[in-house]
Amino acid sequence: MLLQSGLSVLALVAPISAVLFWLTIPTGTWQPVAIAQGVLVAICALAYLAFTRTIIRVDADGISERGFLGRVASFSTAEVGSVVLLDLYQSGALDTQPQLFVTGTDGRLLVRMRGQYYSRGAMDTVIDQLAVPVVRVPEPMTLQDLNRARPELLYWFERRLTGRTG
Repeated sequence: MLLQSGLSVLALVAPISAVLFWLTIPTGTWQPVAIAQGVLVAICALAYLAFTRTIIRVDADGISERGFLGRVASFSTAEVGSVVLLDLYQSGALDTQPQLFVTGTDGRLLVRMRGQYYSRGAMDTVIDQLAVPVVRVPEPMTLQDLNRARPELLYWFERRLTGRTG
């Protein structure tokens, strides 16, 4: 995934940069283009570093996650209530990806593992290490289905008004 993202950024930036340099070098105004390109490279390097530092650790004491922005969230085994494992359809496709949700004893979402970033084996390791009840949803779900059934498992920006009452 990281390689694909890098190639996508390169495919977008390289032609634009080439044209901007081609237009500005003859007039001697290429320095702002070079500065902007340097800033873009620095942003990409920071994003790469943040991606490689993202980790989920699980042991007998509990589970902790260092997110993309560096925030660390730790939860003891006493706080973990259950694990929900399901396959979620990708938007506009027939392919599914596994999703693992670690929920607290109060039902709130503690940690989410998405199939885009974590393998099924990594999810199974978390399940084995936590030793809490596991809910395995037998049929794949759409994001809309999950939003109707368990909206608390989704990030705020994934939740939609569904006309659900009660």
